[in-house]
Amino acid sequence: MNRPDFSKSAALFARALQVIPGGIYGHTSPALALPGTSPYYAARAEGCRYWDVDGNEFLDFMCAYGPIVLGYNHPEVEEAAARQARDGNCFNHPTGLMVQLAERLVSLVDFASWAVFGKNGADMTTWCVQVAREHTEAKKILRVAGAYHGSHAWCSPGHGGWIDEDRAHVHAFPWNDLDAFRDLVKKHRGEIAGVITTAFHHPAFGDSVMAAPGFLRGIQETCRAEGIVFILDDVRSGFRLHLGGSHRVLDFEPDLVCFCKALANGHPISAALGRKELQPAAGRVFLTGSYWNSAVPMAAALSTLIVIERDGVIERIGKVGAQLREGFVKAAAKHALPIRYTGHDSMPFMSFGDETNFLRSQVFCREMMQCGVFLHPHHNWFLCAAHESHDIAQALAAVDDAMAAAKAAF
Repeated sequence: MNRPDFSKSAALFARALQVIPGGIYGHTSPALALPGTSPYYAARAEGCRYWDVDGNEFLDFMCAYGPIVLGYNHPEVEEAAARQARDGNCFNHPTGLMVQLAERLVSLVDFASWAVFGKNGADMTTWCVQVAREHTEAKKILRVAGAYHGSHAWCSPGHGGWIDEDRAHVHAFPWNDLDAFRDLVKKHRGEIAGVITTAFHHPAFGDSVMAAPGFLRGIQETCRAEGIVFILDDVRSGFRLHLGGSHRVLDFEPDLVCFCKALANGHPISAALGRKELQPAAGRVFLTGSYWNSAVPMAAALSTLIVIERDGVIERIGKVGAQLREGFVKAAAKHALPIRYTGHDSMPFMSFGDETNFLRSQVFCREMMQCGVFLHPHHNWFLCAAHESHDIAQALAAVDDAMAAAKAAF
C-alpha cells in the first residue's frame, strides 16, 4: 500500500504558523483530528472525493463538516451560482432572490411565517436567542450540556475571550433528562426567554444520542405552557433528515429554527425561520452584515433545495448510510470489537464500546485515511448524495484492516 505523503501540507502549515494564530484554527485545526497523519490543506474536490495539496485522493465522509449534501461541485448548483455571479454578488441592496428564498423556505417549514438570512450557524443561533429575549422580556436561556451552537461567547466550547457575565443567564441540563429541564424551569420561572436544542445530540468527542420518546415533545409542551421560546438548532441536521426541518420526523414543533450547512451545498449562507407571533420581536432585533445579502449563495440555495426535493436526496443518503452502518457493524463483529455506531444514518458516528479516550478510534481512522477514506475520530461524519453503493463498498473494503489494526494496537 502506498502511504499518503503530507510533506506539502506540513510545509504550508509551518508557514501558516508564522502569520496565522495556531496555523489553522477552529474545528479544522489539526489538533482536533490526527496531527501529522491526515491532510491539512485541500486542493480540489468532485462528487464525494477530494484531493489535498500533496495530491492524495480521499473518499470523503465528512463533506466539509456537513455543508456538502449533494456532492462537491454539483453542476446545477454551480451553474446557478455562476449565472448569478455574472450579474453580481454583493450590492448596495438585496436582490429579488432574497424574497424568493424566504418564500421557498416558508413554504417548506410547516410552522414558519418568515425567514431571515446570515452566513454562519452561529449568526442564527445567537440572533434567535436575542429574539427570544426581545419577545419575552426575559433574560435566561436553557441549553443542553455539551451541545454546540457556535463560537459566540454565550455558547463557545473554548476557554479564551469570554467572561463569566457572558454566561450568567445561560443554564444547562443533560440531554434526554426532561425532569432536569423542568426543574430548571421551576427554579427560574418567569425569567426564561428561550430553550435551544439540536434535533439530536451530536457533541464532539462523544457519541451521538437520539431523543428519548417524549423528550423534545415534553420540552415543547413546557415551553408553550410557560411562555418560553423553543429554538431548534437544525444547523447540522437540517435538510438531511427532512426537507421541512428535522422536527418533522422527530414528533415536536419549535418556535424558531436555524439552518445553515446543507442549505446551499457549500455556499456561505444561513437562515432562521419563525412563527408569526415572533415576527414583531424579530423586526426589532438588529441583524445585518456586509455580505449577508449576497446573491450568489441565495441562488445556490434555491438550486440546492430544488435538487434535494426532485432527486429524493434525503432518502438516497439514508439508504447508503444504512449500507455503511451495516458494513461497519459486521466488520466489528468479525474482529470481536465492541463498537457504538450512533446518530442518524445520514450523519453517523462510531466509537469503540470499551474506551472513553478515543485512542482506538484514532488508530482506526488513521488506518482508514491511509487507505484513502477520510473519517474523523472525534466528530460525527456526514454522507451526501454523491456517495453511491460502489463508494460504500470501497470504504468497507478498508474497514477490515482498520478494525484489525485497532484491535492489535491495544
